[in-house]
Amino acid sequence: MTAVATPDAARLVFAAVAGLILLLILIIKFKVHAMISILIGAVGIGLMAGMPLADIIGSVNDGIGNTLKGIALLVGLGSMFGAILEESGGAQTLAVTMVRKFGDEKAAWALGITGLVIAMPVFFDAGLIILIPLAFSLAKRTKRSVLYYVIPLLAGLAVGHAFIPPTPGPVLVASMLGVDLGWVILIGIFCGIFAMIVAGPIWGSLCGKKYMIAVPEHVAQQEDIDESKLPKFGTIVGIIMIPLVLIIANSVAKVVPVLAFLGEPFMALLLATIAAMYLLGTRHGYSNAQLEKIMTKSLEPTGMILLVTACGGVLRYMLQNSGLGDVIGNAVANASLPLVLVAFIVAALVRISVGSATVAMTMAAGIISAMPGLSALSPLYLACVTAAIAGGSTVCSHFNDSGFWLVKSLVGMDEKTTLKTWTIMETLVGGVGFLVALVISFFA
Repeated sequence: MTAVATPDAARLVFAAVAGLILLLILIIKFKVHAMISILIGAVGIGLMAGMPLADIIGSVNDGIGNTLKGIALLVGLGSMFGAILEESGGAQTLAVTMVRKFGDEKAAWALGITGLVIAMPVFFDAGLIILIPLAFSLAKRTKRSVLYYVIPLLAGLAVGHAFIPPTPGPVLVASMLGVDLGWVILIGIFCGIFAMIVAGPIWGSLCGKKYMIAVPEHVAQQEDIDESKLPKFGTIVGIIMIPLVLIIANSVAKVVPVLAFLGEPFMALLLATIAAMYLLGTRHGYSNAQLEKIMTKSLEPTGMILLVTACGGVLRYMLQNSGLGDVIGNAVANASLPLVLVAFIVAALVRISVGSATVAMTMAAGIISAMPGLSALSPLYLACVTAAIAGGSTVCSHFNDSGFWLVKSLVGMDEKTTLKTWTIMETLVGGVGFLVALVISFFA
């Protein structure tokens, strides 16, 4: 029998809807920073729900503290690790070696795989700027449309950026949902591979045949990469695998104390960062002062990520402590919708409205994590929910997403062509990744 909503439940729903609308209006119409907007929206929800003022303050403090304690070290270490990999030429090593092994005819696959691997430790924008010259070089050599190579690269970068730790997005969602990172990595890789294949080489081939985009004039005369100065391929792969292997080993074999210690996410990333400092830094002639400068600069973008995410934690605790989490949970149960589907829809709606994948992940994770009974779900199912949020936060990149304009300007396309290529590619990445997670969730 369906439960009838009580006046209290109706008030809570009104408070949540009004608070979220206020949040979106502040971001979209008034261009208020996401951190301030989410915080205002969360406090507004508490006030409209009739929470005591002391409880609102407590929810803010709990949201900030409990969220940051789970992710601050991981985001910081991940940024340092990625910066060393980027500065040393490790990303170029992977790309050049993979393209050579695959050959020009299958270079699109090589770029897709490379993008996927590189986006795990390196931010999307940085990875694209580093690797896109190789795609241009291939297009110039084969006289094909740039899209034939750029779309697979973009798809790989988008997949690694959205689905697979230690990139910040899934780390943040996993922390808020309380799910083991090892399971998130395994499910993320599985979802990501299918998403990369469909949105990368397959969609890229179709785009390359339909739209003849020439190499932009300002890069047409670029010099070839000097491979003699790049680190070894095996070294790069080995360093990137350190955190992945240790975290997965910890998830699979928690009873082994040494693996549990070394596989603790912050410990695994610390070891990977130290290895990168020595193998890619010291051994390649970087002084300690140079390494310190590289690593310090890498922390500049993390402040925004951490604060936006912390405010997402405030949203979660406000919804949870006001009692709205129970209301949402009962509504989902009565609607008989899988939580994986609900997570995807919530993230996709925020993504389409706001444009920012980080904000979409943060808000969706905040709403889903406020629901009761999450701790009773299996780690595998929660990892699928994490992947669904990642998928929803990736779809439908358009004019309000900075990534849209970055790709448009770098590739040299007009807005219409960017919508027909990049936007569809992003939607394929998010949609295919979500569908794979949904199928896996039926067996969790």
